[in-house]
Amino acid sequence: MSEITSYAFVLDVNGKPLAPTKEQKAWFLIRKKRAALVSKYPMVIQLKKEIPENKICKDEIRCGIDDGGLHVGIALVQKCKTKNKVVFKGTIEQRNDVKHLMEVRRGYRRYHRYYKRYRQARFDNRKSSKRKERIAPSILQKRQATMRVIHRLNKWINITNYWLEDVSVDIRALTDGYKPYRWQYQKSNRLDENIRKAAILRDGSKCMECGRANCRLEVHHIKPRRRNGSNTLDNLITLCESCHQKTEGQEELYMDRYFSLLKSSDHKNLNYAQHVMIGKKWLRKQLSNLGVLYLTNGGDTANKRIDWNVEKSHANDAVCITDLQPDTYDMKEWAIKPMRRKSKAKTDNVLGIRHRDLVEYTFKNGETHRGYVTALYPEQKAINFQSPTKHCKKVNARKCKLLWKYSKIYWFENAS
Repeated sequence: MSEITSYAFVLDVNGKPLAPTKEQKAWFLIRKKRAALVSKYPMVIQLKKEIPENKICKDEIRCGIDDGGLHVGIALVQKCKTKNKVVFKGTIEQRNDVKHLMEVRRGYRRYHRYYKRYRQARFDNRKSSKRKERIAPSILQKRQATMRVIHRLNKWINITNYWLEDVSVDIRALTDGYKPYRWQYQKSNRLDENIRKAAILRDGSKCMECGRANCRLEVHHIKPRRRNGSNTLDNLITLCESCHQKTEGQEELYMDRYFSLLKSSDHKNLNYAQHVMIGKKWLRKQLSNLGVLYLTNGGDTANKRIDWNVEKSHANDAVCITDLQPDTYDMKEWAIKPMRRKSKAKTDNVLGIRHRDLVEYTFKNGETHRGYVTALYPEQKAINFQSPTKHCKKVNARKCKLLWKYSKIYWFENAS
């Protein structure tokens, strides 16, 4: 197996981005005191001299972006005279808890309004929710996270142009199981706009368990909401009151039978496809403001991956999107996780270790884990930290090794 290559970003004394160099050369310059370490993860060095404009490398640097609802692949490929090289590649891990956190906040606000200090209910009064071309916060923060990473990389290297895979997913075709005609997209695929009434009408206004019709009918979520079941027609079934009570607390026992009865399934996994489709225009506009934007499609990416014999991953797809075939793909890959802007830590530090710092700890069984600090316990001199494989709780802070202090974005080395 070939040796894994890793590059370091280089800045001159004025902070001007230069051509990247290999990490071994970067450490050599630091040892010779010709450069200073700016960032260790990923490695960025700053030279102690100014580089004239005519001596700066003008090679084209392409940024490939494989946009997704859960993960976003990103790669920087340098177009050289003899061979192309990947100078950076990684995968951005997107947050998917924003909607839940907003629902919790809404609950607190409603409790304050109705119980602590009563005020008359108001509707449709938030100006931000009525503006044109508004994107839901749960989706907008994903687009903003991608741009935060790109802006950071732009400070370290001169990106010439951007290559974005234009994702086009036909959600209606996936839910209906066939490709509808043009006029069918304008026609609703359910019998009523109210989803509860639509489920009852679809089931013939009778209980699908016992067949009773002249009774109180209730609509049941086949895959329960506590297990992230969707609020869609395919995940709803009509039951009478007694049959509905039978399923309470043991919905999992009835899931397969009810899905086969309706010949449907829970399309919750389509949420991520929908998230990619929403906000594309906003992302394109932001990238166009930074430089020239080129759009590709998933078919071209798949064909290049097959022709170039590349293993499928989000980061490798981003390399294929740039349309530059490199000499090697065996290089360090990063897992990128943008931080939340505000830290809620009540304790400042424990033995110099702060919230969000990168630490390493070796357990008694010999296992070594590395991750970022999530909780501090000053009285016990202990910390919690999250590694890619384990959430380590209340480990001895005295035995933890402080590796790096992150700022705004987590950068983790993926094992390859």
